[in-house]
Amino acid sequence: MIVVTGATGALGRLVLAGLARAGVPAADTVALVRDAAKGADLGVPLRVGSYDDPASLRGAFDGADKVLFVSGSEVGKRVDQHRAVVDAAKAAGVPHLAYTSVLHADSSPLALAAEHKATEELIRAAGIPFTFLRNSWYTEMYAGTFQQAVANGAFIGSAGEGRLASAARADYAEAAVAVLTGTGHENKIYELAGDVAWSYPNLAAALSQVSGKDIQYRNLSSAEHLAALTDAGLPPHLVDLLVEVDGQLAGGALVDGSGDLSRLIGHPTTTLATSIAAVLGG
Repeated sequence: MIVVTGATGALGRLVLAGLARAGVPAADTVALVRDAAKGADLGVPLRVGSYDDPASLRGAFDGADKVLFVSGSEVGKRVDQHRAVVDAAKAAGVPHLAYTSVLHADSSPLALAAEHKATEELIRAAGIPFTFLRNSWYTEMYAGTFQQAVANGAFIGSAGEGRLASAARADYAEAAVAVLTGTGHENKIYELAGDVAWSYPNLAAALSQVSGKDIQYRNLSSAEHLAALTDAGLPPHLVDLLVEVDGQLAGGALVDGSGDLSRLIGHPTTTLATSIAAVLGG
C-alpha cells in the first residue's frame, strides 16, 4: 500500500494520477487529507490527518509499504509539523519514506532550506529508510509573472543574469511516482532540477516568443525590488522570500547538473516555453 500525504494539493493530485497510470490499483493507494470533503474526488481510500495535530496522525500510516511525505507549506512551522509526521511513520513501522525536500537542502544558502534540512535529519534519526526528493523550483510558481508580463509588457526582479533550473510540477510528480513504484531507491538522495537553467532575460525572450509580444525584463537592486513588491501589496514574508531567492540565483542555489530528474522520469524535463504556453493557454 502507498500512502500519499498532502493529497489534495497540486503535487499530491498529480502523484495520485500518476500512480493510477502506472497501474497501481486504487485500493492499494491511500490519500492522507486534512479535509475528507476536499478529497472526495480523488478516487482512492482516504485517511484524515493534519500535520498540526499529532494525535490525528496515529494510525495514518498503518500497513503502508511506502509513504510519499509531501512537505508542508507553512514556512516557519514545518519542523514541528514534520516531526509529527516522522513520529507517526516511525510508530507505524513504515519501511520506506519518500520526502519532498529542496534542492541541495544540506548546503543551500536559501533560508527556507533550513526546515528541509532539519526534516531530513529527523528522518535519518528515526531510522526510517528514506528517499529525499530534493526539488528545485516548480516553473508554475512563476505563472503569475508570466501573465502579468504579457499583460504589461514587462516584469521585474533583482536576479541579474542569475539562473535557475526549474521544471514543471508534473515532472516532479512523475519522479515521485517512479520512486514509489520502483525498487532500489531506499536511502538515496536525488537532486531534482530542470535540464536547462534559465535567467530572467531568457524568460523574457521565451515569453516574447510564446506570446508574440515584446516582453522586457527590468532588473532592479534588491532594495528597489523589495520596495516595488511591498508597494504592490504583497505580504512581507513573501516579499522577503522573493527578494532573497533572486539574490541567491547568481550563486547557483537553484541549479543542479546531476540529471537526476530526467533519469528518474526517463525523458527530458518540460521546457520553459512549454510551461509558459500551458499557463498562457489556460
